[in-house]
Amino acid sequence: MILEKIEGPSDLRKLSWRELDKLAQEIREFLLETVSRTGGHLAPNLGVVELTIALHLVFDSPKDKIIWDVGHQCYVHKILTGRRKQFPTLRQYGGLSGFPKYRESPHDCFQTGHSSTSISAALGFALARDLNGENYSVVAVIGDGALTAGMAFEGLNHAGHLGAKIIVVLNDNEMSIANNVGALSNYLSRLRTEPLYHRSKEELEDLLRKIPNIGPRMIKAVERLKDGVKYLLVPGMFFEELGFTYLGPIDGHNVRILWEVFERAKTMTGPVLVHVYTKKGKGYYFAEKKPEKFHGIGPFNIKTGEPIAKSDLPTYTQVFGEYLTELATENPKIVAITAAMPDGTGLSVFAKRFPERFFDVGIAEQHAVTFAAGLARAGYFPVVAIYSTFLQRSFDQIIHDVALQDLPVVFALDRAGLVGEDGETHHGIFDLSYLRCIPGIIVMAPKDENELRRMLKSAFHYKAPVAIRYPRGAGQGVPLDPSPEFLPPGRGELLREGKDLVILAVGPLVYTALDVAEKLSEKGQEAAVVNCRFIKPLDEELILELAQQTGRVLTIEENVLAGGFGSAVLEFLGDRGYRGEVARVGIPNCFVEHGSPQLLRQQCGLDVQGILNFLQKKGWFNG
Repeated sequence: MILEKIEGPSDLRKLSWRELDKLAQEIREFLLETVSRTGGHLAPNLGVVELTIALHLVFDSPKDKIIWDVGHQCYVHKILTGRRKQFPTLRQYGGLSGFPKYRESPHDCFQTGHSSTSISAALGFALARDLNGENYSVVAVIGDGALTAGMAFEGLNHAGHLGAKIIVVLNDNEMSIANNVGALSNYLSRLRTEPLYHRSKEELEDLLRKIPNIGPRMIKAVERLKDGVKYLLVPGMFFEELGFTYLGPIDGHNVRILWEVFERAKTMTGPVLVHVYTKKGKGYYFAEKKPEKFHGIGPFNIKTGEPIAKSDLPTYTQVFGEYLTELATENPKIVAITAAMPDGTGLSVFAKRFPERFFDVGIAEQHAVTFAAGLARAGYFPVVAIYSTFLQRSFDQIIHDVALQDLPVVFALDRAGLVGEDGETHHGIFDLSYLRCIPGIIVMAPKDENELRRMLKSAFHYKAPVAIRYPRGAGQGVPLDPSPEFLPPGRGELLREGKDLVILAVGPLVYTALDVAEKLSEKGQEAAVVNCRFIKPLDEELILELAQQTGRVLTIEENVLAGGFGSAVLEFLGDRGYRGEVARVGIPNCFVEHGSPQLLRQQCGLDVQGILNFLQKKGWFNG
């Protein structure tokens, strides 16, 4: 196998074009074999095999900097940069990350995980290079979907304004402009990058300037004519107007053409945008047919494309999407908004039932929130369904545009807590902290999928900003009430009485708290357990009463301890002059790496045994 001989990018330069094509085929087979076992982002990586090979043929990583936007399409990059033997550990605890990680390899020059950051980072590298008097190339690889985020345009605008020498590779697998491809387009790109073309253009301008009086006017006339023709013939005029030299569209699955274009782009001055078109999921029938399904997938059967381990229990995401659709049937003012995640947030069913009331704004979380605020001010009830980690990007809009105006916008925070194999950039472990400090917002966490329905129904009656955070994956399998009851804001639920301590928990960890209480009871200690439900406002009366009765309070949350639920309880009890003991269990003040959620909870001490060990160290439990 050719792939087994590739220990680093320099090995690619020893291969013939035919061998490089064979290598691309072997990489696809290797990706399928590995990702079918580990899970991961399959379709994006199948689509960038030739592109990645060409980049490493032309650019000398790690001296040259290659920055992968979002980063979920970096698997081929990892394979070609000396990590092939480690690749079976992909997304496993202690193994390779599914995203670029600077601690993992010098070839991962910039850590990514959220969208639309690559151009800004590349510009930073380029300016640092110039300030240091160094000489290397900087390449940002960004997908067409990532260009919907304002930050990408901010980076393009600044780079064009400065005339910085960077190369932006636009990996296009959806835009209609991809139809404008073929021999003519490739020829035009080669023509425009030929040194002879640029020398002839400069010599003609010099000649015209020497003609008295009419020379400058002739140059302007030629420029106007040239621009007019370019607007008609060149699909990248938008980027040209921003100050970039536009090359493309280029066949992103032809290594030789990509090599030629990148070689020429490397020699050009100023910012260059290379537009390549690719097919997401290329080489695997099921991924080509349903690329959205294979964008991110768990372990699956290669022959059938079907998931291997599939729970029969409904997920929180499914329950949310189906019940929101049911509520929208009754209330025509309910609208749903997502940021390029209709399937991931469960809103696909809503979109099919109410297409006129469903809005996918693309990867533009800031716009999504302010857009929702406008709808709310106009009398609608918008539900903004976004992953917890991605809502971080619109913190200012939540404060300034929603909370400040006390608008009834419902934030459905999917993937809250430890999400697992996607790691640091995707864990939703900060939302309780960054939301709790906002005046007027109501923050809830359901213990199970039935309570999620109750919270969603109740949220439309609060007439205030509401955030409901719930985890990834299957629910508890509890029965669903046909008509969920209203939840008064700030009302907790006493699930178990006890005299020795009170355990205050939020989210599915409520069930863990009940298991802990059962273990304590076996040793003669009785713990009260409260499903607090509300992080803000707290059920102050119930918490204070039980705290005073027991003298010991334990809080449990799947959020960072700094500023989270436990902090809220501490602040409240401190303000009330409580003299007893308080202890908190949650995510420590660190970034949590990738791994299965169950294993990560064990590592953070959030499983039953971990909590019992914590209580024993505190002297609250004699196990």
